[in-house]
Amino acid sequence: MIIGTRVDHRLVHGQVAFSWISAIGANCILVANDAAANNDMQMTALKLAAPQGVKVVVKTIADSVKQINSGVTDKYRLFIVLKTVNDAYQLLNGCPQIKELNVGGTSKTSGSVQITSSVFLNDKDISDLKQLAQKNIEIFAQMVPTDKKIDLIKRL
Repeated sequence: MIIGTRVDHRLVHGQVAFSWISAIGANCILVANDAAANNDMQMTALKLAAPQGVKVVVKTIADSVKQINSGVTDKYRLFIVLKTVNDAYQLLNGCPQIKELNVGGTSKTSGSVQITSSVFLNDKDISDLKQLAQKNIEIFAQMVPTDKKIDLIKRL
């Protein structure tokens, strides 16, 4: 069962590994990112960053879509972490059962604008999020579980 989907450019780190995992009760983190899935050193680091007893799986976006849609992940309380809005756009377009997206943190890049203290979006990100919202996907920003959700579509 998917219990959370989050964009966080840092992938698995303190907030994800401890705050979010304990708040939502996840027992598995799926890191869906092509670069991480093809980098053995990064994969090892991501697995070491998770709390004891929490499984970490690192897959490409395409493999993540296949695994989610096959039902193989249904036995877990799954928390999906994506590096970019584009990763989220691809995954959510391939997995229509996912109905919410927490944009927790994105990198500041050339051409991006600051939307919240930790979310920076460029024109493509904004377009992708608006398209996802048209599919009745709730798009929000929430840095930590105790923060109030911010409706990103209204902010855009």
